[in-house]
Amino acid sequence: MRLIAIAIAAVTAMLAGPASAQQWPARSVKLIVPYPAGGNVDSAARIVADKLQEKLGQPFIIENKAGAGGMIAGEAFAKSAPDGYTLFVGANGPVLFATEINKRDAYNWKKDFLPISTISMTPLVLEVHPSVQANNFKEFIDLAKREPGKLTMASPGPGTTNHLLSELMQSNLDLQWVTAHYRGNAPAINDLLGGQVQFAFDQLTVSLQHIKAGLFRALAVTSPHRLKSLPDVPTFTELGYKDFDGQTFTGLFAPAGTPAPVVDKLHETLVAILKDPGVVDKFEKLGGEAVAMTPDEFRAYLEREDAKWIPVVRKANIKAD
Repeated sequence: MRLIAIAIAAVTAMLAGPASAQQWPARSVKLIVPYPAGGNVDSAARIVADKLQEKLGQPFIIENKAGAGGMIAGEAFAKSAPDGYTLFVGANGPVLFATEINKRDAYNWKKDFLPISTISMTPLVLEVHPSVQANNFKEFIDLAKREPGKLTMASPGPGTTNHLLSELMQSNLDLQWVTAHYRGNAPAINDLLGGQVQFAFDQLTVSLQHIKAGLFRALAVTSPHRLKSLPDVPTFTELGYKDFDGQTFTGLFAPAGTPAPVVDKLHETLVAILKDPGVVDKFEKLGGEAVAMTPDEFRAYLEREDAKWIPVVRKANIKAD
């Protein structure tokens, strides 16, 4: 009788797992964001959180957990239960680079994170202060070669996509300039506005207003196609530099081991959200693009980004402050 009871309990447990997963969500869901409120990743998280709550009938609550380039949030997320009630809205730095730059094996996205889908892609723009004698990318390169070490680039921090693109360009084109690291986009852009530094690679979400106002001159963008918001600015690809295609992604992750029905439901719902014209318009106004991928496509994308940028981090010996 005891063996029969154990067998019945085992079968019941097997059946209960998928059933409870199918009923997800039965309570509020937490979205961990690895940056303070107001930035690119936080904005993306809030756009989709509102729609997830609307479609799935439970609160999706943002928890901003900044610090260590996003690693504090990533570590907390990696330790959370794989039940679909703690999710992560990540980006390049926290997912791919933070542990490498901080030299801490706190988590590994390949084994700890389960990619659900990208949310958005935000291109970077190479912009110069109006005082810089370069009206296009060729003139900028010629200036950098003619006066090595004279130009100063404003970086929002070591190991950011902005910084890595700068290092890749210097390495590939045999250029040299000074990198001034700031604690975020805002102080970096303030100094560029004031002319204390000469140029930046910056997220379009941050710089579009200044470019439109004529305070910066945009020379090239990292998107795969020209942008509606900057139709006269060429892409690096069309200029012949296809390697300089770095973009800031935002994406949704579940902890490894999350039941497949939860992952499927999340993905299906998120894809529908990212096709919503109102959501598409919100991302366009921020200077980004709503982009959905399948979990397999997202994982493959992360693998390519990892293979491309981690060697740049190591070659440049980029470390946390």
